[in-house]
Amino acid sequence: MTATTTPGGIRLGLRANLAQFALLVLVNALVGGMLGQERTVLPLLADDVFHLSAYTAALTYILAFGATKAITNFFAGTWSDRYGRKPVLIAGWLIAVPVPAMLAWSPSWGWIIAANVLLGVNQGLTWSTTVIMKIDLVGPERRGLAMGFNEAAGYGALAVTAMATGAIAEHAGLRPEPFLLGAAYLVLALGLSTLAVRETRDHARAEAALHPAQATTDMTTAQVARHTSLTDKALSAASQAGMVNNLNDALAWGIFPLLFAAHGLSVAQIGVLAALYPAVWGAGQMLTGWWSDHIGRKHLITAGMLLQATAIGLVATATTFPAWALAQILLGIGTALVYPTLLAVIGDVAHPAWRARAVGVYRLWRDGGFAIGALLAGILADAYGITTAIWAVAALTAASGLIVAVRMYETHPRSVN
Repeated sequence: MTATTTPGGIRLGLRANLAQFALLVLVNALVGGMLGQERTVLPLLADDVFHLSAYTAALTYILAFGATKAITNFFAGTWSDRYGRKPVLIAGWLIAVPVPAMLAWSPSWGWIIAANVLLGVNQGLTWSTTVIMKIDLVGPERRGLAMGFNEAAGYGALAVTAMATGAIAEHAGLRPEPFLLGAAYLVLALGLSTLAVRETRDHARAEAALHPAQATTDMTTAQVARHTSLTDKALSAASQAGMVNNLNDALAWGIFPLLFAAHGLSVAQIGVLAALYPAVWGAGQMLTGWWSDHIGRKHLITAGMLLQATAIGLVATATTFPAWALAQILLGIGTALVYPTLLAVIGDVAHPAWRARAVGVYRLWRDGGFAIGALLAGILADAYGITTAIWAVAALTAASGLIVAVRMYETHPRSVN
């Protein structure tokens, strides 16, 4: 964790920037909590309150969220380079102001979809920006650890909130009480982002000054998008793996609670299962991010995708709470191996001059997986049943892991040679 002092006097490193880093971890926990308020309650609202019988219709909120977040991620990277990180972060929180009220008192399903459009913009701007800011602060040596803390905070808070809203809904009903947590998160996050978070764009510029001049330094946004999506083997492999990861997360978010309810589980039990997967995922990332800094990125990503596929297959075959709990734990471990490591790959390969845009392109692909997953899972579940939809996603996840094994090269400097 040794700090690097740049020619301009800016210090890079976790220890040198610990206070701001810790603050950004807290802010990202609140980002995750905003998403967690939906994980248990919204699938049940679609069924019990709005009486949506078709799975495709019920999953429209995930489609709206994923498509909006994916597009916003792309612009968040560009805007962070152009205007600075902090203004983008604050804008993301301001856009979310109506969301808890819309979820709590919406008179129709269209209002739920509209709330998820706003939530997608919020998540795209705030989560992308906190990722970029942490990468700015820590420098090249501890990117995996930094991403582990970032994602652990976000998904740990998501898990805690999912469990809390499930418990609240069990006793107080599906609305409005569970969504009051989201309102509290919003007020706290907006205050911290406005009053306490500091701009980090100069840290990225200072790190760029340490790099030798490269032909790829002055890439246009279109060139960054092509390089990240297609031409660079590591970046493109990471992009497709991120997309498939969130494709199967859409399945877990929208389909798993309906499967559990169909087998007679209570709302509180569904809340526990909905929380267990992101809880293991969140906590595990503090280890896996650090681990990838020591043994490299590629093999952790491959193993994680294959473990996710196994866990999803177990969900399809299981019929009891203990078996589903085991599957959720395995799914959480697999995702923990993948999630921070993919972001670390982007940080390893992308030059500081265009790194924020590369993060935006990667997150465009990754969160596009929510929209694709919602459509795929809904269409297959309506046509062939829930079990077929789950098995199809398991197969796609396994295929994604094999693509990483074949296409990605190792990116961590200590492991390249």
